[in-house]
Amino acid sequence: MMNFKVAFIGAGSLVFARTLFTDIMSVPEFHNVEIAFTDISPDNLEKVTQLCQRDLDLNGINIKIHSTTDRRKAFKDAKYIVNCVRIGGLSAFETDIEIPLKYGVDQCVGDTLCTGGIMYGQRVIAAMLDFCKDIREVSLPNAILLNYSNPNAMATWACNKYGKVQTIGLCHGEMHGEDQLAEVLGISRNELDITCAGINHQTWYVSVKHHGIEMLEQILPGFENHVKFSEQEKVRIDILKRFGYYSTESNGHLSEYVSWYRKRPDEINKWINLDSWINGETGGYLRQTREERNWFETDFPKILEEPPKKYDGSNRGREHCSYIIESLETGRKYRGHFNIMNEGCITNLPNECVVEVPCYVDGNGISVPKIGDLPLGCAAICSQSIWVQRLAVEAAVSADVNLLKQAALMDPLTGAVCNPPEIWQMIDEMLIAQEEWLPQYSHGIKLAKERFANGNLITTNEGYQGAVRQKIKTPEEVARERKSRSITVD
Repeated sequence: MMNFKVAFIGAGSLVFARTLFTDIMSVPEFHNVEIAFTDISPDNLEKVTQLCQRDLDLNGINIKIHSTTDRRKAFKDAKYIVNCVRIGGLSAFETDIEIPLKYGVDQCVGDTLCTGGIMYGQRVIAAMLDFCKDIREVSLPNAILLNYSNPNAMATWACNKYGKVQTIGLCHGEMHGEDQLAEVLGISRNELDITCAGINHQTWYVSVKHHGIEMLEQILPGFENHVKFSEQEKVRIDILKRFGYYSTESNGHLSEYVSWYRKRPDEINKWINLDSWINGETGGYLRQTREERNWFETDFPKILEEPPKKYDGSNRGREHCSYIIESLETGRKYRGHFNIMNEGCITNLPNECVVEVPCYVDGNGISVPKIGDLPLGCAAICSQSIWVQRLAVEAAVSADVNLLKQAALMDPLTGAVCNPPEIWQMIDEMLIAQEEWLPQYSHGIKLAKERFANGNLITTNEGYQGAVRQKIKTPEEVARERKSRSITVD
C-alpha cells in the first residue's frame, strides 16, 4: 500500500469528480492514500462526498474523505491536485453562449475558443493562478496539477508560465476519435498504433498504423461510407477531405473553432446533426449541462440507492488521470496524449504554446518525444488558434481589455461573423455580465459600464436563440435516457 495525498478541486462537479475518484480507487496500491475534496459549493461538495464515501465503505476500503470548502486545507501536503472546476458555473456559462448569440456568434460548446471560450479563459485563469499560489505554498514540493478544466490549453499555459506549477492538461477527445478510426477501418483499436499531434481540441491523427502499415489513405472513404458517421461528422469529414487528416474533436466542437461552418445561420443546419448535442446543436453543451444539474439535484436520493461503484477495476474508465498517477507511483508504463508546453516538441508551432502530443509515463517521470513538423495545413489551423490563446492568456494575466478584444477579433468564427465595433461592444457587454468572476478586470469593467451608459450602442438581435436550438429535457427524461444507456452498455 502507498501513502500520499490527492486533492480534488471542483469536487462538487456532479458526475465527473466521482468518475475520476473511481478510477484512482481502482488501483489496488492506492487503497491507503489520503483524499481531500474541495469546492465552493457546500451542497454539491456534500453530495459528491457522500456518494464517494458510500462507495468506499461498501468496497471495504478504510479511507475517510476529507471534505472542505477551504482549498488550502485540501492542498496541504498534497502530491497531486486534480482540477475540474467551472468558474462561474452555469450562470457564467449562460452568458458565454447567450450574449454572443445576440451578435450572431452561434456556438455549440463555447468552452475552448470562440467568444465563449475566450471569456471562460479569463475566469478560469484568474482562479487557477490563485490555486497555483496555494499549491506552491502548502502542497508538497514539485506537486503536479492535473488539469481537466477548459479552456484546457489556455489554463495549462497560464499555470505553467505564470503559476510556476508543473501542470499537465488532460482531455479525452482523442480517445473517442481513436474508437471511430477503429470502427471505420474495421480493425480492433488494440491493433492500431495511433499518433495524434496538435493543440487541445485541434489535434490531428497524423499516423494510424496496423502492424506497421500506414492506414491514412483508407480513413476518408471509411468515414464517407459509414452510415452513422457520414451524417454525424460532416465538418470533420469536410476538413479531412480538404486537409488530409482527421481531427480529434467532435463535429460540434470543431465547427466553432474555424471560420467556415457556423458563420451563416441558414447554412449551419447542413453541417450538423441532432442525434446528439455534441454534433453541433446551438448551445448544445449548455443544454446538456443544465439537464445534468437538474437531474442530479432531483434524483440524488435515487442515485444514493443505486449500487456502489466497484473498485475492482471493472468500473475504471479511460481518463488519463489515474493512469498517470499509477505510473509515477508504481513504475508501470503508460502512454497517453497530454497537453504540455511545446518547447520544441512540434517544430512548426511556436515554442511557447501548449501542444497535445503522445507522452510516456513511468517511475522516472513523464517523457515527451519530439514530433517534428505537423502537416502544413494542420499547422496553419493550429497556429491561428494559438495566437487567439496567447492573446487571451496575456489578457487574463494582465487584465488588458485591449488584448482581450484583440483575441476575440482574431478568433476565426467571431471574426467571420462580427466586425470590429461589434466585437468591442460584445466584449464590453460580457465583461459587465461576468463582473463577479473577473476580479482582475475591475477597472476595465468600470470603463465598459461607462461606455454602455453613454448610449449610442450597436443594435443586436435580442432574444435570438440560434440556428438550431433544442428543448431542455426534464429530469425524468434525463433519468430515463441514462437508465436506457446503462442497460445498453451492460
